[in-house]
Amino acid sequence: MHTSPLGASGAGGKPAQTPRRPVRWWAAPAFKRHRAAALFLAPACLLVGLYVVYPILYTIYLSFFEWDGLAQKTFVGLANYQELFHTDTFFTALKNNFLWLVLFLLAPPAGLAVALYLNQQVRGIRLVKSLFFAPFVLSGVVVGLIFSWFYDPTFGLLALILGHGVPVLGDPRYATYGIIFAALWPQTAYCMILFLTGLTSINSEQVEAARMEGAKGWTMLIHVILPQLRPSTFMAVVVTIIGALRSFDLISVMSGGGPFESSTVLAYYSYDQAIKYYRQGYSAAVAVVLFAMMLVYIVYHLKRMLRTEQ
Repeated sequence: MHTSPLGASGAGGKPAQTPRRPVRWWAAPAFKRHRAAALFLAPACLLVGLYVVYPILYTIYLSFFEWDGLAQKTFVGLANYQELFHTDTFFTALKNNFLWLVLFLLAPPAGLAVALYLNQQVRGIRLVKSLFFAPFVLSGVVVGLIFSWFYDPTFGLLALILGHGVPVLGDPRYATYGIIFAALWPQTAYCMILFLTGLTSINSEQVEAARMEGAKGWTMLIHVILPQLRPSTFMAVVVTIIGALRSFDLISVMSGGGPFESSTVLAYYSYDQAIKYYRQGYSAAVAVVLFAMMLVYIVYHLKRMLRTEQ
Protein backbone atom coordinates (compact mmCIF):
# COMPACT_ATOMS: atom_id res chain seq x y z
CA MET A 1 0.00 0.00 0.00
CA HIS A 2 1.41 3.37 -1.03
CA THR A 3 1.77 6.05 1.65
CA SER A 4 1.84 9.72 0.77
CA PRO A 5 5.13 11.39 1.63
CA LEU A 6 3.16 14.28 3.19
CA GLY A 7 1.98 11.90 5.95
CA ALA A 8 -0.31 13.82 8.37
CA SER A 9 0.48 17.14 6.74
CA GLY A 10 -1.57 18.78 4.06
CA ALA A 11 -0.45 20.62 0.97
CA GLY A 12 2.61 22.78 1.52
CA GLY A 13 3.56 20.91 4.68
CA LYS A 14 0.80 22.52 6.81
CA PRO A 15 -0.90 20.28 9.38
CA ALA A 16 -4.35 19.12 8.38
CA GLN A 17 -7.18 20.95 10.29
CA THR A 18 -9.69 18.80 12.08
CA PRO A 19 -13.31 19.73 11.28
CA ARG A 20 -14.97 21.93 13.97
CA ARG A 21 -17.77 20.20 15.89
CA PRO A 22 -21.15 21.96 15.54
CA VAL A 23 -22.40 23.66 18.70
CA ARG A 24 -25.50 22.01 20.14
CA TRP A 25 -28.54 24.31 20.26
CA TRP A 26 -28.99 23.79 24.00
CA ALA A 27 -25.38 24.82 24.60
CA ALA A 28 -25.54 28.02 22.54
CA PRO A 29 -24.96 31.26 24.53
CA ALA A 30 -28.19 32.82 23.24
CA PHE A 31 -30.22 29.84 24.44
CA LYS A 32 -28.56 29.99 27.85
CA ARG A 33 -29.43 33.67 28.19
CA HIS A 34 -33.05 33.05 27.22
CA ARG A 35 -33.26 30.10 29.59
CA ALA A 36 -31.92 32.18 32.47
CA ALA A 37 -34.42 34.96 31.73
CA ALA A 38 -37.28 32.45 31.55
CA LEU A 39 -36.30 30.89 34.88
CA PHE A 40 -36.24 34.31 36.57
CA LEU A 41 -39.61 35.27 35.06
CA ALA A 42 -41.33 31.94 35.75
CA PRO A 43 -42.33 32.62 39.40
CA ALA A 44 -43.81 36.02 38.55
CA CYS A 45 -45.64 34.63 35.51
CA LEU A 46 -46.99 31.78 37.63
CA LEU A 47 -48.34 34.17 40.26
CA VAL A 48 -49.87 36.48 37.63
CA GLY A 49 -51.51 33.52 35.93
CA LEU A 50 -52.82 32.12 39.19
CA TYR A 51 -54.06 35.33 40.83
CA VAL A 52 -54.88 37.56 37.82
CA VAL A 53 -55.46 35.67 34.57
CA TYR A 54 -57.30 32.67 36.05
CA PRO A 55 -59.78 34.78 38.13
CA ILE A 56 -60.55 36.92 35.08
CA LEU A 57 -61.20 33.90 32.86
CA TYR A 58 -63.23 32.16 35.57
CA THR A 59 -65.34 35.29 36.14
CA ILE A 60 -66.14 35.45 32.41
CA TYR A 61 -67.03 31.74 32.47
CA LEU A 62 -69.19 32.16 35.59
CA SER A 63 -71.15 35.05 34.05
CA PHE A 64 -72.90 32.55 31.75
CA PHE A 65 -74.32 30.58 34.69
CA GLU A 66 -76.93 31.00 37.38
CA TRP A 67 -75.32 30.02 40.68
CA ASP A 68 -75.89 30.79 44.34
CA GLY A 69 -72.43 29.67 45.40
CA LEU A 70 -73.62 26.37 46.89
CA ALA A 71 -75.86 24.39 44.54
CA GLN A 72 -75.11 23.12 41.05
CA LYS A 73 -74.42 25.75 38.39
CA THR A 74 -77.10 26.21 35.71
CA PHE A 75 -76.04 27.40 32.26
CA VAL A 76 -78.17 30.38 31.19
CA GLY A 77 -76.11 31.79 28.33
CA LEU A 78 -76.49 35.56 27.95
CA ALA A 79 -79.47 35.78 30.32
CA ASN A 80 -77.44 37.54 33.01
CA TYR A 81 -76.31 40.19 30.55
CA GLN A 82 -79.83 40.64 29.19
CA GLU A 83 -81.16 41.16 32.71
CA LEU A 84 -78.28 43.49 33.46
CA PHE A 85 -79.09 45.84 30.60
CA HIS A 86 -82.76 45.93 31.61
CA THR A 87 -82.11 46.88 35.26
CA ASP A 88 -82.37 50.50 36.39
CA THR A 89 -79.82 50.01 39.18
CA PHE A 90 -77.19 48.97 36.66
CA PHE A 91 -77.61 52.22 34.70
CA THR A 92 -77.54 54.20 37.95
CA ALA A 93 -74.26 52.50 38.87
CA LEU A 94 -72.90 53.11 35.36
CA LYS A 95 -73.84 56.80 35.54
CA ASN A 96 -72.18 57.11 38.95
CA ASN A 97 -69.02 55.47 37.63
CA PHE A 98 -68.76 58.10 34.90
CA LEU A 99 -69.47 60.81 37.47
CA TRP A 100 -66.63 59.44 39.58
CA LEU A 101 -64.44 59.39 36.49
CA VAL A 102 -65.09 63.03 35.60
CA LEU A 103 -64.84 64.52 39.10
CA PHE A 104 -61.91 62.34 40.15
CA LEU A 105 -59.83 63.95 37.41
CA LEU A 106 -59.72 67.04 39.64
CA ALA A 107 -57.14 65.19 41.76
CA PRO A 108 -54.12 65.50 39.37
CA PRO A 109 -54.32 69.31 38.93
CA ALA A 110 -55.03 69.75 42.65
CA GLY A 111 -52.07 67.50 43.49
CA LEU A 112 -49.88 69.49 41.09
CA ALA A 113 -50.88 72.78 42.74
CA VAL A 114 -50.07 71.44 46.21
CA ALA A 115 -46.76 69.96 44.97
CA LEU A 116 -45.71 73.31 43.46
CA TYR A 117 -46.54 75.02 46.76
CA LEU A 118 -44.57 72.49 48.80
CA ASN A 119 -41.58 72.44 46.43
CA GLN A 120 -39.78 75.31 48.12
CA GLN A 121 -36.99 75.61 50.64
CA VAL A 122 -38.52 77.43 53.59
CA ARG A 123 -38.43 76.74 57.28
CA GLY A 124 -41.03 74.24 58.49
CA ILE A 125 -41.94 72.97 55.01
CA ARG A 126 -41.27 69.37 56.06
CA LEU A 127 -43.98 69.59 58.70
CA VAL A 128 -46.41 70.98 56.13
CA LYS A 129 -45.48 68.17 53.72
CA SER A 130 -46.22 65.56 56.36
CA LEU A 131 -49.65 67.11 56.99
CA PHE A 132 -50.51 66.94 53.29
CA PHE A 133 -49.06 63.42 53.07
CA ALA A 134 -51.17 62.10 55.99
CA PRO A 135 -54.38 61.34 53.98
CA PHE A 136 -52.44 59.00 51.70
CA VAL A 137 -51.47 56.64 54.54
CA LEU A 138 -55.01 56.46 55.96
CA SER A 139 -57.13 53.48 54.98
CA GLY A 140 -60.36 53.98 53.07
CA VAL A 141 -62.40 52.91 56.09
CA VAL A 142 -60.84 55.63 58.26
CA VAL A 143 -61.39 58.28 55.58
CA GLY A 144 -65.02 57.15 55.24
CA LEU A 145 -65.63 57.39 58.98
CA ILE A 146 -64.02 60.84 59.20
CA PHE A 147 -66.21 62.25 56.44
CA SER A 148 -69.30 60.49 57.76
CA TRP A 149 -68.83 62.42 61.01
CA PHE A 150 -68.04 65.56 59.01
CA TYR A 151 -71.35 65.28 57.10
CA ASP A 152 -73.45 64.32 60.13
CA PRO A 153 -76.43 66.77 60.17
CA THR A 154 -76.63 66.73 63.99
CA PHE A 155 -73.10 67.28 65.29
CA GLY A 156 -70.92 67.29 62.16
CA LEU A 157 -68.46 70.02 61.29
CA LEU A 158 -70.38 70.84 58.11
CA ALA A 159 -73.49 71.59 60.16
CA LEU A 160 -71.46 73.91 62.40
CA ILE A 161 -70.00 75.73 59.39
CA LEU A 162 -73.36 76.18 57.63
CA GLY A 163 -75.34 76.80 60.80
CA HIS A 164 -77.82 74.04 59.98
CA GLY A 165 -77.69 70.34 59.24
CA VAL A 166 -77.58 69.05 55.66
CA PRO A 167 -78.24 65.30 55.22
CA VAL A 168 -75.55 64.84 52.57
CA LEU A 169 -75.40 61.06 52.82
CA GLY A 170 -79.15 60.75 53.34
CA ASP A 171 -80.19 62.69 50.24
CA PRO A 172 -80.05 60.90 46.84
CA ARG A 173 -79.10 64.21 45.20
CA TYR A 174 -75.97 64.77 47.30
CA ALA A 175 -74.75 61.34 48.43
CA THR A 176 -72.57 60.54 45.41
CA TYR A 177 -70.99 64.01 45.38
CA GLY A 178 -70.26 63.81 49.09
CA ILE A 179 -68.50 60.46 48.73
CA ILE A 180 -66.48 61.63 45.72
CA PHE A 181 -65.39 64.72 47.67
CA ALA A 182 -64.20 62.45 50.49
CA ALA A 183 -62.31 60.23 48.03
CA LEU A 184 -60.56 63.24 46.48
CA TRP A 185 -58.79 63.95 49.77
CA PRO A 186 -56.41 60.93 49.76
CA GLN A 187 -56.24 60.82 45.94
CA THR A 188 -54.99 64.41 45.80
CA ALA A 189 -52.31 63.50 48.35
CA TYR A 190 -51.21 60.58 46.16
CA CYS A 191 -50.97 62.78 43.05
CA MET A 192 -49.05 65.34 45.11
CA ILE A 193 -46.43 62.68 45.95
CA LEU A 194 -46.06 61.76 42.27
CA PHE A 195 -45.56 65.38 41.23
CA LEU A 196 -43.16 66.12 44.11
CA THR A 197 -41.06 63.18 42.92
CA GLY A 198 -41.14 64.53 39.38
CA LEU A 199 -40.17 68.04 40.50
CA THR A 200 -36.97 66.71 42.06
CA SER A 201 -35.78 65.49 38.64
CA ILE A 202 -36.44 68.73 36.74
CA ASN A 203 -33.45 70.10 34.83
CA SER A 204 -32.45 73.23 36.74
CA GLU A 205 -30.38 74.50 33.82
CA GLN A 206 -33.48 74.73 31.62
CA VAL A 207 -35.32 76.59 34.38
CA GLU A 208 -32.46 79.09 34.79
CA ALA A 209 -32.22 79.56 31.01
CA ALA A 210 -35.95 80.25 30.84
CA ARG A 211 -35.67 82.80 33.65
CA MET A 212 -32.87 84.57 31.81
CA GLU A 213 -35.17 84.76 28.78
CA GLY A 214 -37.82 86.41 30.95
CA ALA A 215 -40.15 83.43 31.47
CA LYS A 216 -42.05 83.34 34.75
CA GLY A 217 -45.42 82.43 36.21
CA TRP A 218 -47.77 80.59 33.87
CA THR A 219 -45.30 80.80 30.98
CA MET A 220 -42.65 79.02 33.04
CA LEU A 221 -45.16 76.42 34.24
CA ILE A 222 -46.69 75.59 30.86
CA HIS A 223 -43.60 75.69 28.63
CA VAL A 224 -40.81 74.56 30.97
CA ILE A 225 -42.14 72.72 34.04
CA LEU A 226 -45.08 70.72 32.68
CA PRO A 227 -43.21 69.19 29.69
CA GLN A 228 -40.66 67.75 32.13
CA LEU A 229 -43.46 66.45 34.36
CA ARG A 230 -45.07 64.43 31.55
CA PRO A 231 -44.21 60.98 33.04
CA SER A 232 -45.58 62.00 36.46
CA THR A 233 -48.71 63.45 34.86
CA PHE A 234 -49.29 60.29 32.85
CA MET A 235 -48.98 58.11 35.95
CA ALA A 236 -51.23 60.39 38.04
CA VAL A 237 -53.99 60.38 35.41
CA VAL A 238 -53.82 56.60 34.86
CA VAL A 239 -53.93 55.76 38.57
CA THR A 240 -56.72 58.29 39.18
CA ILE A 241 -58.94 56.91 36.43
CA ILE A 242 -58.41 53.30 37.53
CA GLY A 243 -59.17 54.35 41.12
CA ALA A 244 -62.39 56.01 40.00
CA LEU A 245 -63.55 52.91 38.12
CA ARG A 246 -62.86 50.52 41.00
CA SER A 247 -64.26 52.74 43.78
CA PHE A 248 -65.77 50.59 46.51
CA ASP A 249 -64.52 51.07 50.08
CA LEU A 250 -65.83 54.58 50.74
CA ILE A 251 -69.23 53.71 49.29
CA SER A 252 -69.44 50.64 51.51
CA VAL A 253 -68.52 52.61 54.64
CA MET A 254 -70.38 55.87 54.05
CA SER A 255 -73.64 54.97 52.32
CA GLY A 256 -73.84 51.25 51.51
CA GLY A 257 -74.92 52.23 48.00
CA GLY A 258 -77.91 54.18 49.32
CA PRO A 259 -80.11 55.97 49.82
CA PHE A 260 -82.32 53.95 47.46
CA GLU A 261 -79.21 52.67 45.60
CA SER A 262 -78.55 56.20 44.37
CA SER A 263 -74.81 56.17 45.20
CA THR A 264 -73.95 52.64 44.07
CA VAL A 265 -71.28 51.95 41.45
CA LEU A 266 -70.52 48.85 39.41
CA ALA A 267 -67.98 47.42 41.86
CA TYR A 268 -70.32 47.79 44.83
CA TYR A 269 -73.31 46.57 42.81
CA SER A 270 -71.39 43.41 41.91
CA TYR A 271 -70.46 42.84 45.56
CA ASP A 272 -74.05 43.50 46.67
CA GLN A 273 -75.51 40.92 44.28
CA ALA A 274 -72.94 38.25 45.23
CA ILE A 275 -72.89 38.66 49.02
CA LYS A 276 -76.43 39.77 49.88
CA TYR A 277 -78.49 38.00 47.22
CA TYR A 278 -76.21 35.00 46.44
CA ARG A 279 -76.29 35.70 42.70
CA GLN A 280 -72.76 34.77 41.76
CA GLY A 281 -73.39 34.54 38.01
CA TYR A 282 -75.17 37.89 37.80
CA SER A 283 -72.44 39.47 39.94
CA ALA A 284 -69.81 38.05 37.57
CA ALA A 285 -71.63 39.64 34.61
CA VAL A 286 -71.44 43.06 36.33
CA ALA A 287 -67.73 42.49 37.00
CA VAL A 288 -67.12 41.57 33.35
CA VAL A 289 -68.74 44.82 32.19
CA LEU A 290 -66.56 46.80 34.61
CA PHE A 291 -63.47 44.90 33.46
CA ALA A 292 -64.32 45.64 29.81
CA MET A 293 -64.53 49.36 30.60
CA MET A 294 -61.16 49.31 32.32
CA LEU A 295 -59.62 47.18 29.55
CA VAL A 296 -60.63 49.68 26.85
CA TYR A 297 -59.01 52.49 28.79
CA ILE A 298 -55.84 50.51 29.60
CA VAL A 299 -55.36 49.40 25.98
CA TYR A 300 -55.84 52.99 24.76
CA HIS A 301 -53.20 54.33 27.13
CA LEU A 302 -50.78 51.49 26.43
CA LYS A 303 -51.00 52.22 22.69
CA ARG A 304 -50.48 55.90 23.38
CA MET A 305 -47.45 55.20 25.58
CA LEU A 306 -45.87 52.85 23.02
CA ARG A 307 -46.45 55.41 20.26
CA THR A 308 -44.73 58.07 22.37
CA GLU A 309 -41.71 55.85 23.08
CA GLN A 310 -41.31 54.96 19.40
